[in-house]
Amino acid sequence: MADFRNILMVVNPISGGEEKDGLITEVQLAVEQINCEFHLFKTTGKNDIKKIKEEVDQIQPERVLVVGGDGTVKIVAEALLHKDLPIAIFPGGSANGLALNLGIPEKRKQQIEVALGDHFTSLDVLQINDELCLHLSDIGLNAELIKNYEAASIRGKFGYLMQSIPTLIKSKYPYEYEVEVAGKVYHHKGIMLAIANCTKYGTGAKINPEGQHDDGKFEIIIFKNLDITEILGTLREDVKFNPDFAETIATDQAIIKCKKPIAFQIDGEFIENTQKIKVRIAKKSLKIAVK
Repeated sequence: MADFRNILMVVNPISGGEEKDGLITEVQLAVEQINCEFHLFKTTGKNDIKKIKEEVDQIQPERVLVVGGDGTVKIVAEALLHKDLPIAIFPGGSANGLALNLGIPEKRKQQIEVALGDHFTSLDVLQINDELCLHLSDIGLNAELIKNYEAASIRGKFGYLMQSIPTLIKSKYPYEYEVEVAGKVYHHKGIMLAIANCTKYGTGAKINPEGQHDDGKFEIIIFKNLDITEILGTLREDVKFNPDFAETIATDQAIIKCKKPIAFQIDGEFIENTQKIKVRIAKKSLKIAVK
């Protein structure tokens, strides 16, 4: 186990629709047992990045523990950018894709062991327009679903389910995409274009079978149609896409344009309706505790 003096725990109290008090107490006890100071910060949705930076500067922790989903991890990562400070993830959101891809255990005791341990991975991060992306971003049908979910009152996986059918009915797909990579321009129509630094969504759907989070590249996957058989196939570990369903482009930077503004999300958070996205990768920019 690593040597600590101070640990900061950042908690999103409303993520995933579940209470976090039990986890906070358990982690605090584990931290105090190793004679380390435990510090707690709860996000509010207002100036969280600025406030986390101030907490880190004041406390000078050796590690930051994050309780929440992909969106919460992204907030903490933005606060810690350019700092050599490891983070540990306790998946507690509606979307926990990054934790799933990194193999973070499901059992709380093992999560605490990982969080306080000394095994790490280096994560590439994506700069998409003015936003940081750690895991997955997309523009199209899934982002439209997230937009509708965030506007509704029901949280958790049931909330996503409740918005699925209305989104499918109301969305104006297929969308038209123009993708510029290495001086070449590709034109596609599809239901969604994903920008993937990892392999899976938090649901377990494997949309980027060849992806690695530390290889200095990301993948652009264009999903051409709403094929239920192919979509269900993403739940298999050995998924292979039919070229008529999806096409993949690997690169380290790209420009994506759309004819009309389309819903756009990053790490499970709706950003805006947009017509243009610029993407580039920053290699091994974040240090994360893993099993």
